[in-house]
Amino acid sequence: MEKMSEKKIIEVRDAYSLPEDVLETVHKALHEDVEEIVGLFKVLADPTRLRILKALEVQSLCVCVLVEATDQKHSALSYHLKLLKEAGLVDSRRERSFQIYDLTEFGNLLLKYIEKHFEKN
Repeated sequence: MEKMSEKKIIEVRDAYSLPEDVLETVHKALHEDVEEIVGLFKVLADPTRLRILKALEVQSLCVCVLVEATDQKHSALSYHLKLLKEAGLVDSRRERSFQIYDLTEFGNLLLKYIEKHFEKN
């Protein structure tokens, strides 16, 4: 491994400079495909979907319970649940004639992390 003094230094602006390998790494980071992450943030940006996640944090639920507990229609909630499922935040299973939704491990970890970040001290 080269010592810092032996690395080629790239001047970015006046007196600000970076080693060439660091600048290359920055360029790679700025050109990475982030569409999947952007999609996740778009899913999380909707208050209804966040409330659904919080409700599923309490217990696995069917759409009928969510309809009863909100002013949303069945079709609207089904749409939100579909987006949450596509994002890998919730999963579903059939129990008799009910479709039951629960948080995935990823959904649970992400929600706990978000809640911890926004806790009021």
